[in-house]
Amino acid sequence: MSAPIALPAPDALLTDFYQLTMLQSYYEMGMEETAVFEFFVRRLPEQRNFLLFAGLEQVVNYLETLRFSQDELAWLHETRKLDTDFVRRLEHFRFSGDVHAMPEGTVFFPDEPVLRITAPLPEAQLIESRLINILHYQTMIASKAARCRLAAPGKTLVDFGLRRSHGAEAALMASRADYIAGFDGTATVQAGQRFGIPIVGTMAHSFIQAHQSESQAFLNFARSHPDNVVLLIDTFDTRRGAEKVVNLAKSLNKEGISIKAVRLDSGNLIELSAAVRGILDRGACEDIAIFASGDLDEYRLAEIIAANSPIDAFGVGTRLNTSADAPSIDCVYKLQEYAGQGRRKKSIGKSTWPGCKQIYRQRSTSGLFERDLVTLASETLIDGEALLVPVMREGRRITEPETLERIRERSSAQLESIGGDLSSLATNSTRYPVEMSKELEAMVEKVDKLFSGD
Repeated sequence: MSAPIALPAPDALLTDFYQLTMLQSYYEMGMEETAVFEFFVRRLPEQRNFLLFAGLEQVVNYLETLRFSQDELAWLHETRKLDTDFVRRLEHFRFSGDVHAMPEGTVFFPDEPVLRITAPLPEAQLIESRLINILHYQTMIASKAARCRLAAPGKTLVDFGLRRSHGAEAALMASRADYIAGFDGTATVQAGQRFGIPIVGTMAHSFIQAHQSESQAFLNFARSHPDNVVLLIDTFDTRRGAEKVVNLAKSLNKEGISIKAVRLDSGNLIELSAAVRGILDRGACEDIAIFASGDLDEYRLAEIIAANSPIDAFGVGTRLNTSADAPSIDCVYKLQEYAGQGRRKKSIGKSTWPGCKQIYRQRSTSGLFERDLVTLASETLIDGEALLVPVMREGRRITEPETLERIRERSSAQLESIGGDLSSLATNSTRYPVEMSKELEAMVEKVDKLFSGD
């Protein structure tokens, strides 16, 4: 498997305009001391017991390549919304800060800083919008894909979501996030080329309809793709389609061609898969697998598995790549320290914990997650695994990009460690314990005394 290939760097103008207006003011006032911003989730969607971190590689690539092109600078000048001197200064803008983050594929919970930026205030400010955009989507999709993986252990899962994803980048990033969470492949060809994800595909109903007969369509496809014979059998009558496959298998065997699977894409998948399995087995086609697709998600997968359906593999698309039951996450990127002083927001329902932080994860004797402790980064002698690790220093990555295979291994190990209640599709009434250290609580009092808001 090849190393993940990053997408081309987005334009510097892929940001909110207020980031630029703040930058101009910061420069004018000389506010360029070191700031600490942290990306975290305020609260989980009702349908989630945990989240799975994804998107870090794209954030690092964005930060390393962030530049304003001459065309972008010329356009900003023409808008007359920003000072000419400020626009000229943007020509030399580069990200020169440090990044600490959880490794991709790490399970996390609310109020835990997943990524920390330490950089001059203008640099740390400008990147907010695009950074949230990248991390929000991939984390949202990876978290739902993880639930699909948990709902269908041992089954082959394939990303089928390109056509209804919300744009081309979303489709590619969803394929990546799905694979991190444990999916086995994708139907999106470019995701295979860019990220090395195994690509999977067979035929559409139109292929069958374009032929004079279903049997002829099956035969032509099998001879055209002798090493990948997966036949779609529900264009007309699913049971009759299965019978035709049995008849065809005998003649194809004489040509040295084996049918790998049949695919169901409509109807009652539990009933039809049982009927098709019976037809195949009675026809001495026990080795032909059953692949199913059509409006699937973790809830439907769980129903199918609970019914002991003989389906071997699933294509999951629309409801996964749009995260239909939880299409957004309450994630934010907030200033926690500036010029060596902790800072915090006190808005009702949106207050933050100040200071530069670390998270320590403690496990039970059986290896399951037991408790997370959020501390100030300066605290030492804390029991548990430190979750935030250095990723970039002075604007440059400090290690080689991780392969998706390595991230998948981490994700799998993390999902095995969350425990039964958290891995359930039902909302866990008792949330996973995330506690704040006494030093962090003391920091809140200190900051509140120093900064009253007046």
